[in-house]
Amino acid sequence: MNIKVGLVGLPNVGKSTLFNALTKSSVPAENYPFCTIEPHLAITHVPDQRMLKLQEIYNSKKLIPSMISFVDIAGLVKGAAAGQGLGSQFLSNIREANLILHVVRCFEDKSIIREQDNIDPLDDFDVIINELMLKDLETIEKRISKIDSLVKGKNASGAERKTLEEERSLLVNIQKAIDTCDIKQVRQLFLTTNIETIPLLSTKNFLIVANISENDIDNPQNNPHVQKLQEIFGKECVIPACVRTEYELSQLDENQATEMMEMLGLKETALTTIIQKSFENLDMITFFTCGPQEIHAWPIKKGITIRQASGEIHSDLQRGFICAEVFGFKDIAEFKSIPKLKEVGKFRTEGQDYIMQDGDIINVRFNV
Repeated sequence: MNIKVGLVGLPNVGKSTLFNALTKSSVPAENYPFCTIEPHLAITHVPDQRMLKLQEIYNSKKLIPSMISFVDIAGLVKGAAAGQGLGSQFLSNIREANLILHVVRCFEDKSIIREQDNIDPLDDFDVIINELMLKDLETIEKRISKIDSLVKGKNASGAERKTLEEERSLLVNIQKAIDTCDIKQVRQLFLTTNIETIPLLSTKNFLIVANISENDIDNPQNNPHVQKLQEIFGKECVIPACVRTEYELSQLDENQATEMMEMLGLKETALTTIIQKSFENLDMITFFTCGPQEIHAWPIKKGITIRQASGEIHSDLQRGFICAEVFGFKDIAEFKSIPKLKEVGKFRTEGQDYIMQDGDIINVRFNV
């Protein structure tokens, strides 16, 4: 499953440096606006310690972790919805992302060029959201005009008219919320309805990376900007990270990185948290296929059936699905072998309607 996370933010907030750290790549990260013009795409793995344990149990030759794509999207300025700066390109790129990762600057540094006068990460966030809402407003107006034409048409049945009128009513209410810049109301209206309508940029899932200075690494909660962001959006949504340090760590080998982390008092990198939270935010879970050749992690949406999940491995498995042998990671980690799992009743056979659980290990029986 292709998971794409778009990094967005105003110019010179640390997006490209964070992208380089996340993906261990080297795109330009210069001190001037619009350094990133074309979006850069790179794929990185999702850290999962369970795979090492499974490799130990199965004595597997290799590991194939879940993957996630990060896109470094051009910096945004006010007026993007009207085509200012690289706005049109930015909005096109962000439309393709599953999750938005807002990068905001939470430290003073006069050597880094900034379009705005003062450091205000909340205002930076609002600039981006407002531009997304303005673009959504344009999209909504076009859709309402299309609905009006369809309703007036002679071929629309009574049921179709009712569906179109319900959609129109929803869009008008969202339109009113956008007019008052009420993003919470926009998201509530869009995300809580059962009415099918057009996708909107401002309603995409998001996380916020609060880019802090080296001086705040020990206790990021003391940073007033971080405090404000977490107060408004919640601690789960805001990830403090010293992007410069994370980049430096990403360029070291494992031993050097461990030494530097110990020196800084870090138990894990902020990058690990960012990747894992991006994965979790999209309601993704992981199942595994295991054997002596490889341990393979498969990312899937929470709530899908085992037959649907088998299609991630190969379409033939879903098409010819008969049943699947299933057990959980915690059980194999405890009992260490398939015979023991069978002995204690933890090894089972499931039919096509079984709902997958995080950490399931499966072996699909099929016939095509």
